[in-house]
Amino acid sequence: MASFQHYSVMLKETVDGLHPRPDGIYVDCTLGGGGHSEYLASQLTTGKLICIDRDEEAIFHASRRLERYRDKIIFVHENFCNVGAVLDQWAPDGIDGAMIDLGVSSYQLDTPERGFSYHAEARLDMRMDQSAPLSAWEVVNTYSEEALARVLFQYGEEKRARSIAAAIVKERTKKPVNTTLELAEIIRSVFPPKERITGKHPARRSFQAIRIEVNGELAIIPETLTQLVERLNTGGYLSVITFHSLEDRVVKETLRGFVDGCTCPRDFPVCVCGFTPSLRLCNRKPMEPSEKELEENPRSRSAKLRIAQKI
Repeated sequence: MASFQHYSVMLKETVDGLHPRPDGIYVDCTLGGGGHSEYLASQLTTGKLICIDRDEEAIFHASRRLERYRDKIIFVHENFCNVGAVLDQWAPDGIDGAMIDLGVSSYQLDTPERGFSYHAEARLDMRMDQSAPLSAWEVVNTYSEEALARVLFQYGEEKRARSIAAAIVKERTKKPVNTTLELAEIIRSVFPPKERITGKHPARRSFQAIRIEVNGELAIIPETLTQLVERLNTGGYLSVITFHSLEDRVVKETLRGFVDGCTCPRDFPVCVCGFTPSLRLCNRKPMEPSEKELEENPRSRSAKLRIAQKI
């Protein structure tokens, strides 16, 4: 098993973007390795930080890292899509800031038995929450060819989605596809020989798509952000880190709805729909990692950070 290490992407930008107050109430929706929470907790005196993660192993390891701040932190094992209920229990008067990192932790990627990687042999899994009923094995071995192709195209933007789905279904009629490397090889076989040995791994997009399907990653973003915005106190901030274009598009469109959700026709001289903005975007374009960070952690290359303030 890999040691629990996780590079906190855009650490200072994300936490400083919340403008933490020593007495503020904050939530980290994706605790992970605890880096963002550690930096934020170090700035609190009488304030509180609610740390949520769907992965019990993440909570176990991060709680040890954050032991010195134990009196300021509340740990909650929960999917962040239920953040509203969590905050209603632990922060009924609202929060002053929230951060959410939508990426998969390095620990999950680097622990073979979690089944996220196409580089290491493991049973197909990809569950962020090990108690969840749906794993990558069920997706690969029970979804219809049409459903598989939809997942690969919609969540992986994979141009060869139909061919890959057909190849998977053909192989599983012989025997179940049980491991990550078996799946990676099936996907690889669909690509022309030149593309198998040059550029990025042929299975990259398909593995991303299956992971998103297993964990419902895109579907839960809008409702999660809505719950956070509703519970942000006026003047509070929200920091959101995404790692691929699909995530960023959903976040961008959801936040925009709180900034400019007027439904009146563009040729109306005044707004009559009654929309009132509840957010102000702090950066029109998403922030990206610095060159120094990219050198230290190449995995952060696709990261984008969006920050908004409750008004």
